[in-house]
Amino acid sequence: MSSPNTGLNLAQQEAVNYMHGPCLVLAGAGSGKTRVITHKIGGLIRAGVPAKRIFAITFTNKAAAEMRERARGLIGRAAKDVVVCTFHALGVRLLREDGAALGLKPNFSILDSDDVHSILKDTGGSVDAATARSWQWAISLWKNQGLNAAQASAQASTDSERIVAKVMAHYEERLTAYQSVDFDDLISLPLKLLQNHEHVRQKWQALVAHILVDEYQDTNATQYDMLKLLVGGKDPTQARFTAVGDDDQSIYGWRGATLDNLKKLPLDFPTLKVIKLEQNYRSTSAILRAANNVIGPNPKLYPKNLWSDLGEGEPVRVVDADTEEHEAERTIARIQSLRASGLNQPGPQFKEFKDFAVLYRANHQAKTFEKALRKAQIPYKVSGGTSFFDRAEIKDLCAWFRLWINNNDDPAFLRAVTTPKRGIGHQTLGALGDFAGKYKVSMFEALFSASLGSVISGKALGSLHEFGREVNDLEFRARHTLGAEAAKTFLLDWLKAIGFEQYLIDGEDSDKVAAARWGNVLDFVDWMSGRCGGQVEDASGVNAAGEVKSLLEVAQTVSLLSTISERETDQNVVTLSTLHAAKGLEWPHVMLVGVTEGMLPFQLRDAPEAANAGKASAAQRAQAQEAASASLTSHLQEERRLMYVGITRAQRSLAVSWTKKRKKGREMVAAQPSRFIAEMGLDQATVKEDPREKLRALRAEFAQKAADSAARAQLHP
Repeated sequence: MSSPNTGLNLAQQEAVNYMHGPCLVLAGAGSGKTRVITHKIGGLIRAGVPAKRIFAITFTNKAAAEMRERARGLIGRAAKDVVVCTFHALGVRLLREDGAALGLKPNFSILDSDDVHSILKDTGGSVDAATARSWQWAISLWKNQGLNAAQASAQASTDSERIVAKVMAHYEERLTAYQSVDFDDLISLPLKLLQNHEHVRQKWQALVAHILVDEYQDTNATQYDMLKLLVGGKDPTQARFTAVGDDDQSIYGWRGATLDNLKKLPLDFPTLKVIKLEQNYRSTSAILRAANNVIGPNPKLYPKNLWSDLGEGEPVRVVDADTEEHEAERTIARIQSLRASGLNQPGPQFKEFKDFAVLYRANHQAKTFEKALRKAQIPYKVSGGTSFFDRAEIKDLCAWFRLWINNNDDPAFLRAVTTPKRGIGHQTLGALGDFAGKYKVSMFEALFSASLGSVISGKALGSLHEFGREVNDLEFRARHTLGAEAAKTFLLDWLKAIGFEQYLIDGEDSDKVAAARWGNVLDFVDWMSGRCGGQVEDASGVNAAGEVKSLLEVAQTVSLLSTISERETDQNVVTLSTLHAAKGLEWPHVMLVGVTEGMLPFQLRDAPEAANAGKASAAQRAQAQEAASASLTSHLQEERRLMYVGITRAQRSLAVSWTKKRKKGREMVAAQPSRFIAEMGLDQATVKEDPREKLRALRAEFAQKAADSAARAQLHP
């Protein structure tokens, strides 16, 4: 284990050394929060806290993997027993161990977003995808507020909310029948366990010695309540936790994250120690000044001011453009110019493609920049693109795994039985579904019923029975398949037996696309078998590296993962990313694009008149107006934090661009620069730039040098 507190500044040392009560570390952008968390884990172990009783909670699998790696590098072998995982992975652990108290079997399934969407369409009797998606959002928000269908119905104030509450009630019934949970349940159900079952609560409170929560500002109401119960006990002064976050980087209000959790901490824990990390190790002073100026107008829970000793650096540039295509051209010109000439400052010049990022507010803005980059033959990747686990061929295989683990999982049954097709048509499945519904059993259980022959007969019934026997056989074999080599053989033999490669070829017009999809399947087989052999650590924090697992055990945790983090290894490409997806990342050169009113801040509207204004009383209209105004203010503050996040991704240079016209539907409309550009407080006389002019000047300079060199060669042959 390395020596304690090596290379930490005074504020970081204070945060690491404070272990005897509740602690809030306000970590400004680029202030070394992960460093503080990993050093504190080391400090706790040195102080005698058993590693397995230290829990470090993050928001993404990628962040958990990075923290685990850094803890291992700093602490050594002792770090392997520290529980580093996401909130959702911790929820899975609680439910697998103690979910029986809620009627859950340990082998419950975790439904993905597509499963939820199709169940809601079915339970709500809607064929409209947008309607089902809006129900999904509403139900998710209610769950994140800790509400069930009955509570949501009781507080519903409009007809549409009452309809969604009814759909939610049917949806809850389906989840119970399927022995399944959705992603929101992975927080709300563990919370119910801790709230309502004292023996479970005492068990977990005894198990947890210290919790460290990363990105604390992104927690929602149920996550905060879960945290409080885990660190519980009767004396809040004795609570052992470290919350690390930044109120200026809270950008997930739309999915339930609330700054109220920061406000509640000093009230619920009066002895809370608050430590601010204000020294930024990422950006130059010019960039930080713009960031501090932008965030300035927002109200502050805990005022702070980022500073850096990296020097003034290059001025922040503002680039205006006529249209989005023109903006993309200027962005490409800036990349080419910086690659050709570098920065006008000492030190590393950062000229690789991977040193550049183009950040924007919404996904649809990427297309124009993709076209321009392709035209300029510049390699790029779109961050936050399709996750490996979102690919259809991987979802197909995961459906089989889910069915092995939990025979009651009807969505998995429907996907597996038709992938590849085996002569079981929609009519047969419809009859099976009706039969299962009538007798209140799962579709898998129904296919073994002696009376099923009265509604399905002949060849179709034989095909169903064959499928059922095959699933049971695979489940038995997967349970007894241990280690990497055995798992790989099993999976490849199984894929060959069901003709999965041919199924992919038959489903694609292009051989190239089919081959790519089969390549993904083989990657997945390698990855799954690697985890069975303990060669690949579970990114969800459920399995530790080095443990040999059965294929069935590994299959149980797959649905929790959203990405195979090993796949994106340091490609030398320009990054295109939304601001939300860029949070937590950094690049030497950042270009914030499309910074216009209506885009960033996004679609701010004047407070609307109260509905049915004629019928409403003056007091009701005033109340509605006030609520709308408060919502508008809150929205603007979150958009300002998003701009701040964008600015603070930049290490050495930052350019902000806006267009005089932008597309709105099929029309071109006049656009104004975002108010945030003025709020950056830049000296307009020195920061306007036309990258194309700079590039032309550079080319002329290179051409002149080449001509001079040729002339000298002629004079001195």
